[in-house]
Amino acid sequence: MEKYSAFGLLRHALSGHRRWPQVWRSAELKPNYDAVVIGGGGHGLATAYYLAKEHGITNVAVLEKGWLGGGNTGRNTAVSRSNYFYPESTRFFEHSLKRFETMGRDLNYNIMFTQGGVLSLAFSRHEMEIFRRWATAIQVQGVDCRVMGREEVSEAVPLLNMSPHARYRVYGGFMQQRGGISRHDAVAWAYARAASSLGVDIIQNCEVTGLNISDGAVRGVQTTLGTIRTSKLAMAVAGHSSVVAGMAGIKLPIVSQCLQAMVSEPIKPCFDHVVMSPQVHCYVSQSDRGELVIGGGADTHPSYGQRGNLPTTESVLNAVTEMYPAFSRLKLMRQWGGIVDITPDASPIVSKTPVNGFYISAGWGTGGYKAIPAGGETLAYTMAHDRAHPLVEPFSLARFAQGRLVDESAAAGVAH
Repeated sequence: MEKYSAFGLLRHALSGHRRWPQVWRSAELKPNYDAVVIGGGGHGLATAYYLAKEHGITNVAVLEKGWLGGGNTGRNTAVSRSNYFYPESTRFFEHSLKRFETMGRDLNYNIMFTQGGVLSLAFSRHEMEIFRRWATAIQVQGVDCRVMGREEVSEAVPLLNMSPHARYRVYGGFMQQRGGISRHDAVAWAYARAASSLGVDIIQNCEVTGLNISDGAVRGVQTTLGTIRTSKLAMAVAGHSSVVAGMAGIKLPIVSQCLQAMVSEPIKPCFDHVVMSPQVHCYVSQSDRGELVIGGGADTHPSYGQRGNLPTTESVLNAVTEMYPAFSRLKLMRQWGGIVDITPDASPIVSKTPVNGFYISAGWGTGGYKAIPAGGETLAYTMAHDRAHPLVEPFSLARFAQGRLVDESAAAGVAH
């Protein structure tokens, strides 16, 4: 169609986008919904989409206090992988990675998913032995993974400092070739458009101020735009999970911390993979715009801040310049932070709650983005059937009282 051609794009740009077609409907808040999802990020939008697509529940509202994808969905490094240690985690994240692989076709939206591979570096013989065990655990679960020696790592990442006198001496690593990066806003918009086309109401600038609960069950939601009646309510609000759960009288076993990231000025393509170094708390990839995307460990203190602190920034950049000396002359363009909810075992909570009709998706820590498709699909199933989807049975809220932890702190890839 002409509106999507080069000339059409230019015409819309010169008109100030006044006639640009909307990606999703502008909906008015209704007083009653069959289901309400709090949070208009990737998880919330995916949940609404799968409620409508897979379960026929279309009278759904997604409530977002700001703009779509303006929370953690837009404040991350957009990495997708499934190289976790325990079978429970691997099954879930492998399912999510497969959803990413077909999302462009499934939702008819280009999410710019590039599978350049995720390479994890080892800096000691001991760490290399741990990586071999980790890689074997992944392989026996049928997920792609291979151990790489020092020479193979050097060939894969020519800019990496492989000097025998390097501060961080590389011993080897392991690669998941199907891992990669995508465009975070495209993922949010793809789910928003698809959900809206199925009848879901997406309401922006609508903050939840309270929950109506009586006789142990959800009855409605109070918002800055009015009160809504509903018997099924889910929250997918990333760093503010404790706040919203507290409105229902539920105390979650999570700590909120800031996880920051940054990008350099754009340069020509020079970095093919996502390269992670858990011991040094630094990971790097290159975006489709040419920027180097840099992340590191979470700030060490609880916080709802969205910028991070300077010592962590300095530590991450120090590691980058030590490991990739050629990057030392680049200018840093932007820095930001997201609020990550971290559980005692660094695994998520996708679960029913003691309040009837109230469901939660929380505790994703540093892995929320890669879980968007499977997180939305499994939460929608749990809401529709009032029982856990098989993929998230191990991640119930009850596991903390039962001592059934799934400790994935190491596989999270960054320090907590």
